[in-house]
Amino acid sequence: MRHGSLFTGIGGFDLAAEWMGWENVFHCEWNEFGQKILKYYWPKAISYGDITKTDFTIHRGDIDILTGGFPCQPYSMAGKRKGKEDERHLWPEMLRAIREIQPRWIVGENVPGIINWSRGLVFNEVQTDLETEGYKVFPVILPAISVNAPHRRDRIWFIAYNSMPIRTSEINEREKHQQNNRKRLWDKFGTNGNLRITTNTNGNIGRKGRMYKDGQEETERYISSCSPRYCECRTWENFPTQSPVCSRNDGISAGLSGITVSKHRNESIKAYGNAIVPQVVYQIFKAIEDYERTSTI
Repeated sequence: MRHGSLFTGIGGFDLAAEWMGWENVFHCEWNEFGQKILKYYWPKAISYGDITKTDFTIHRGDIDILTGGFPCQPYSMAGKRKGKEDERHLWPEMLRAIREIQPRWIVGENVPGIINWSRGLVFNEVQTDLETEGYKVFPVILPAISVNAPHRRDRIWFIAYNSMPIRTSEINEREKHQQNNRKRLWDKFGTNGNLRITTNTNGNIGRKGRMYKDGQEETERYISSCSPRYCECRTWENFPTQSPVCSRNDGISAGLSGITVSKHRNESIKAYGNAIVPQVVYQIFKAIEDYERTSTI
């Protein structure tokens, strides 16, 4: 699948898409630090800055799934909750991008505070806007703890689907591309690491998943769900292992901090605070791909 992301922060959506073997076509992020992270890891993707100044019509009909964590500050319980009066209320801009791109799937993310702000005004507005554009919308709250993260972090996810017809040839070409991507990831990471990729219920931290070894035959392996360039910590177990005082383990990926300088340490921490947990959206992506494979088009 071809993926585009808006308000992507430091690439949580993009990382989950890469785990799926999807192609990251473009990302849009205005924050300078976030842009550096995105360009470093996905140099071939088109990089946009200010969404309010970006025309996305070039991507019309070319993106299978569009994602975005539109700014949560207007609705967060930790802020002033100005809602639509806040200049960071950018859902209208994301909606404009959706109209210009016309993707089949949309995954939007925000804080639970959007549900009760002004009696759910914006929460309902997001769904109504998407339905007006022809999408079926399924909102759901998924916490980070559901994938064994060491914090709760409730988030509301707007999953939307538009059953626009796709030619069989396009489906076959997309499946071929995904298989090639999976083979590339297999060749790159092999069996290094032991983080397994599916939800488990037996208390183990790892997740078990499947990877295409030869592009066609599905072979089960224990694989790493994040490459060494993204993180050194492969599980949530025993986090944090040390006090973060005096430059000890603070939980920030060494891979992230390693491409920055010390003056950007605060930016690293802020970015993690604003970021999504990619293991959560990965589960959403898997459900979408399963639906695409099993549904009759």
